[in-house]
Amino acid sequence: MAHVLVGILVVWIALDLLEANRANGVVDLFHNVADWLAGWAIGLFDVASRTGQVLLDYGIPAVVYVVIANVIAGRTTARA
Repeated sequence: MAHVLVGILVVWIALDLLEANRANGVVDLFHNVADWLAGWAIGLFDVASRTGQVLLDYGIPAVVYVVIANVIAGRTTARA
């Protein structure tokens, strides 16, 4: 499940950096979900470049979610 959430964040990063049309419903959906998933990290760091800001705002949560998912998966498979 966490990999799906990370996928949403990665798709949003690509859509944002490629300047997808935010009036499009699908783009808007990805934007809203990504903002909700990354809300705790948006603005955590301020950088001068727009690309860097997008990568930090949405990339940090993506990495955190993958790490947490892998730790949980590792612990559950170790017990099985």
